[in-house]
Amino acid sequence: MKNVRSTASIACYLVLACLSACLPAAAFGQALAGNDSGPVYGAELQGFDYQYPISYYTFQSQRQELKMAYMDVAPDAGTANGRTAVLLHGKNYCSATWGETIKVLAKAGYRVIAIDQVGFCKSSKPRSYQFSFQQLAKNTNDLLHSLDIHVATIIGHSTGGMLGIRYALTYPRETGQLVLVNPIGLEDWKAKGVPPISVDQWYQRELGTTAERIRTYEKNTYFAGQWRADYDRWVQMLAGMYRGPGKEVVAWNSALLYDMILTQPVVYEFPQLKVRTLLMIGDKDNTAIGKEFAPEDKRSSLGNYPQLARAAVAAIPGAKLVEFPDAGHAPQLQDPDAFHAALLRGMGGF
Repeated sequence: MKNVRSTASIACYLVLACLSACLPAAAFGQALAGNDSGPVYGAELQGFDYQYPISYYTFQSQRQELKMAYMDVAPDAGTANGRTAVLLHGKNYCSATWGETIKVLAKAGYRVIAIDQVGFCKSSKPRSYQFSFQQLAKNTNDLLHSLDIHVATIIGHSTGGMLGIRYALTYPRETGQLVLVNPIGLEDWKAKGVPPISVDQWYQRELGTTAERIRTYEKNTYFAGQWRADYDRWVQMLAGMYRGPGKEVVAWNSALLYDMILTQPVVYEFPQLKVRTLLMIGDKDNTAIGKEFAPEDKRSSLGNYPQLARAAVAAIPGAKLVEFPDAGHAPQLQDPDAFHAALLRGMGGF
């Protein structure tokens, strides 16, 4: 039986290799993903271009060699203020989605480090890894030390906000300021009715990822039913990894990451934050991980961001809140001018 399975695996690999070699990228993607045609990217987002040059930090973690992709952008000539801003992306984002923010911060005199975490985008997708916010925070801190950066403003969006909170709790002396942009984790979804979800359940769900599913989810959850053509670049960025022969490892890493998000709440530790914190909230966001699995009578209570933001600011010592009444989950993409003006004002007092 073992030989039969091995033969089948080899045959499957040869078919994929033949398709990849013989068909154009778009046709290869259609062959693999049915009607979900579009660009095809590798499991580490090979083929998708970022706005600035990519570097890699290679390190040992959990008995394996891994790499983290990052952009290191110098301040514009003559503007350097001696400060560094570190950008942490969300679950359905990559460091590339910070492109406009990088440009604005560099123009304002900041050195900017934008990182793809392990399991995401252009970084390693290990087949076995104990994902935790503590581990990702350590990976990030080690990368920054390799660049001789020992104090930085940490800016986290969505899941990057949960990571930013863990980072600031773990490395308070190295966190000059914490900026949270529509962070998830402002509530404990399990405690509010989301049932246990196994990694295998997440994996099966992620295997069904298509551009249309991503677009529908983001339109309804992130953007309050609105959509613009420029958002589609980020949809295809994600969907392209699910069209290629590496989709299984992409889906597996995604499943492990969802489990990390759902089972490692940070909300109970808000009072322990000792760094200056700026909370930036698009009020029309309704993101709540696992909401689709919750009983129907519980769903409407999840992801109330105006309410959650007020509770978070009350719990975090000295925190300040900036709200964008007409924006959703990603105000930096939806209303970049207002967002960046508020961000620079909020960072300027440090």
